[in-house]
Amino acid sequence: MFTGIVQATVEVVHIEKKKDFQSHALRFTEALLEGLSLGASVAHNGCCLTATKVEGDLVWFDLMQATLNLTNLGTLAEGDKINVERAAKFGDEIGGHSMSGHIMCTAQVSEVIDTENNRQVWIDLPKHITKYVFDKGYIGIDGISLTVGEVREHRFCVNLIPETMLRTNMGWRKVGDKVNIEVDPQTQAVVDTVERVLAARG
Repeated sequence: MFTGIVQATVEVVHIEKKKDFQSHALRFTEALLEGLSLGASVAHNGCCLTATKVEGDLVWFDLMQATLNLTNLGTLAEGDKINVERAAKFGDEIGGHSMSGHIMCTAQVSEVIDTENNRQVWIDLPKHITKYVFDKGYIGIDGISLTVGEVREHRFCVNLIPETMLRTNMGWRKVGDKVNIEVDPQTQAVVDTVERVLAARG
């Protein structure tokens, strides 16, 4: 489980591509390395991956083809930076919202509005995901727990404070970028349950 509170943006140092498979190495900070063991879960732009090898400050992860197809991790290049969060521990403060690290889709940034102390980002959603997104609800964008500002048809916006722009990749996201989306699991459960009940009633 993750909280959506990004701990750092880290560099993708190496990428090894094979047929329908890919491995990459991230350069971790000392704080991120503390207590890390093989098999640990780490969110990469919100996608849960397993640590497979640790070489000094480099940590390796494997990505299957399904992950490469469903997320924006397949578009990474060496030198890119991504949002990282270690798995939550019992007793940790939950500053965001409960997230599984299972990405539902990618979505495209369609508009960015910068003002002196705020950045508003509009994102176009696939139609089948829109039903899970509500004004003032939670959503995970590249692993960041954010509050939905407004929903208009198949697009929504989030409002970013300077701290979020400083600590995450949302500070440099631009129009046309693809971001990973995880909807709030509680909202998804409620919507899916209501749909099943209504369908059963005919």
